[in-house]
Amino acid sequence: MAEIIALVDYGAGNLHSVENALKAVGAAVSVTADPDIVRAADRIVLPGVGSFKACAAGLTEIDGLVEAMTERVQVGGAPFLGICVGMQLLAAQGLEHGVTPGLGWIGGEVREIERTDAAIKVPHMGWNDVALTAHAPSAGVIDGGEAYFLHSFHFAVDDPQHIAAMTDHGGGLVAAVADKNIIGVQFHPEKSQAYGLGLMKRFLEWYP
Repeated sequence: MAEIIALVDYGAGNLHSVENALKAVGAAVSVTADPDIVRAADRIVLPGVGSFKACAAGLTEIDGLVEAMTERVQVGGAPFLGICVGMQLLAAQGLEHGVTPGLGWIGGEVREIERTDAAIKVPHMGWNDVALTAHAPSAGVIDGGEAYFLHSFHFAVDDPQHIAAMTDHGGGLVAAVADKNIIGVQFHPEKSQAYGLGLMKRFLEWYP
């Protein structure tokens, strides 16, 4: 029996593209906001497009959803993939439109990308390198390559041991984070062609 991948629908994700990408690599996807389905899922994917504040509000406004995710991932050990703002929500807080609490699963905060040079464009948009860190704590799920980015805020991670990959846009920005059964990517694997599909396939085959 195929594993069930819960693709969390909280009104803030690029759901159609992510669903299609997961299905393209063989996943059985359940697009859902039902806490009971999330609690029973084999794997969980949390997408996110827009502001940290709006995405956090979308999650918390669905009764029992954050609790179900926490139970399944933090207690049950289900593999988790956060994409773009879905990755940023792993942080303790975001600073977009005020201070907003995140899930707090990986220490750090989400801050605006600093314009250190007039030539640096914000948002950071388009293809850029994904460079693995020396320790790369993602058990091979994250690979080096090129991916598609679109973001104005970045995850400033407290513990470097949680940083799986970096990219460069007027300075280093975190491209991916990982801790135990949790992975987050700042880029959009669903828009990153063969590179992104490869990452999703490895996520489906990952047993942390």
